[in-house]
Parts: sequence; C-alpha cells; structure tokens
Amino acid sequence: MNVHVLHRPLGFLFAAALLAGTAGAQAQWQPNKPITIIVPWAAGGSTDQVTRISAAEIEKHLGQKVVIVNQPGASGSIGTKSALEAPKDGYTWTAGAAKDLGTYKVMGMLDTTARDWNMYINVAHIAIVGVNPNSPYKTMKDLLDAMKAKPGQVSVATAGVNSSGHSAIEAIARAAGVTYKHVTYDGGNPAVIATVAGETEVTTQLAAEQTEMVRGKRLRPLAVVGDKSLEIEGYGTVPPLSQYIPGFTDPINYFGIFVPKGVPAEVTATLDKLWANQFAKSEAVLKYAQNRGAIFVPMAGEEAQKAVFPAIQAYAWAQQMGGKAKVSPDTVGIAKP
Repeated sequence: MNVHVLHRPLGFLFAAALLAGTAGAQAQWQPNKPITIIVPWAAGGSTDQVTRISAAEIEKHLGQKVVIVNQPGASGSIGTKSALEAPKDGYTWTAGAAKDLGTYKVMGMLDTTARDWNMYINVAHIAIVGVNPNSPYKTMKDLLDAMKAKPGQVSVATAGVNSSGHSAIEAIARAAGVTYKHVTYDGGNPAVIATVAGETEVTTQLAAEQTEMVRGKRLRPLAVVGDKSLEIEGYGTVPPLSQYIPGFTDPINYFGIFVPKGVPAEVTATLDKLWANQFAKSEAVLKYAQNRGAIFVPMAGEEAQKAVFPAIQAYAWAQQMGGKAKVSPDTVGIAKP
C-alpha cells in the first residue's frame, strides 16, 4: 500500500514548490562523493541489518556509494552525536530507533529531539522475550514467577539504557510489578549472543536480532512484548505478552535513517521522493522484514514524525515516572500521555 504517493509529506511539498519556483522544475540531488551512515550500535544488530539493506537500495537510486560506519557506545548517543555535529552538507546520516532519537535529551545523553531530524522510516521492529534453552523457564509465566520470587536476580541482557531491549524489559517490569538484574552490551547482537552463551538468562532485544538463534534452537522465545502474536518462519508462533499480563500493550517501535535538519533542501527533497516512490516498492527490505519478524512501513516527513511520537512519549514518561529521566519530558515538547 503506497500511501506516500497519495499523501506527500508537508516538508516535501514545500521543498518541491520552492525548487520549482527557482529552477522551473524540481532539482534532483546528485551526490558527488560517498555518503556515510553512522550506525550507532554494534554490527549485526537490528539497526545494522536493516540499514545495510536500505543503503543498497539508496545506492541503486542515487548512483553513489553509501558507507556504513559502526560507532557504538552510550546507548547509541555517541554515533548519533557524530552525525549531528558533522558538516550539514547532506553526506553524513545516522540510523536507529526513532524512540531512542526522541528520548536522548530526556535521558541526559544528547541535546537533540526528534524534530531536529528528517526521518526516513524503513521498518517497525518488535521485541520478544528470549531465554537460554538450558534455563528452567519454559513459558513466560515461569519467568514472571521467578522474577517475583527472586527480585532483582534474574539477569536480562539489553543493548543498554534507552535501547529497545531496555524499553521492553522496563515495560514488562512496570506491568508485572517485578524487578530484574540489568546487564548491558554495545548492541542488540552482543546482548543476544550473551544469552545464547549463558552469560545472562534472558534477553528482551528485537525479534530481528533473535530469529536466527530461535530457528537454530539456541534461544527459546517466550513472548512478544505486545498484544499480538508473532509468526517466526521455521519456528512457529510466539504468544503475546498480553496473554500473561492482561491488557498489556506497547507502542510500535519504528526504525529508520535520520538526516539532520539544516542540510541543503535538494538533499531532503530527493530523499522524500525516493522514499515515496522507489523505496516504498523495495522487495529487498520487504523480504528482510518478513524473514526477521519486522514490518515494512516506509514513511517520511510529517507522516513519520506523527507515527513515531507515541513510542517516544510512552518511553520518556515511563523513565520520568521511574525516576530515571534527567530532563522532564514536558520541558522538551513531550506532553504526558
């Protein structure tokens, strides 16, 4: 369903009108050197996976090399800061979860908000609860019972504070009234590997990061962190957490490529058009999503900003209510839900 052709983002329409008025036709950005996308997480994780596939699609349509640079650290804020501070010439972008980008300021990690970026959403990712197959936890109920019986002792691996995995286990802890032992890594892939290796008992990272290990029987999936089940090709159905915690829901976690505002107008106009027309038809990204338990949802402009806000809002206020936020969300444009 290509809604982007029918409903152009407002930013795209403005840029197109401006360019048409000055050049008689919409200018097409032709990059004359390689573009760098800083992936602020370790190689192999969900951001790294989908960004590399998306980069290949961008290369095909822009006719220029797109270089992926992994710069993990501080829950993605180090690499994001590098992209934010790079020259505003259109050649340095970043990638990741919009929820992370939108809450760095609240968490005191980086002085930026979602509105500082042009968003090019590619997929929505879903977190699942995975455990080491040698653990005693056969069902989500077993795990919740253990967390209640041993407060703060069940070890959970995530990609760090503000990561998707951390957001997921925090949501579970609040809904179930349990505590856990947080063990952090530089990305989703290392967190998953740690659980496979037995360093931790549980990981709540994204399905995209766990599916291969699930298929290989090196992880046991217990639940989807949401209210809908997930079908994993080669494994079967993973039940929703709402089956164990009635009424549980979690906002959709959108991922994409982010270009800082302030770059030349022809850069964003060209990317808006590419996302609406060519990228929206990408068989490669669609196939990736289907294979990894994700959802292909290409969006840009104001449509993307509106779509990502509920997850930003939910996480920001959850951290505020939990006493972990450094800056009150309502002071940075995130009203209480």
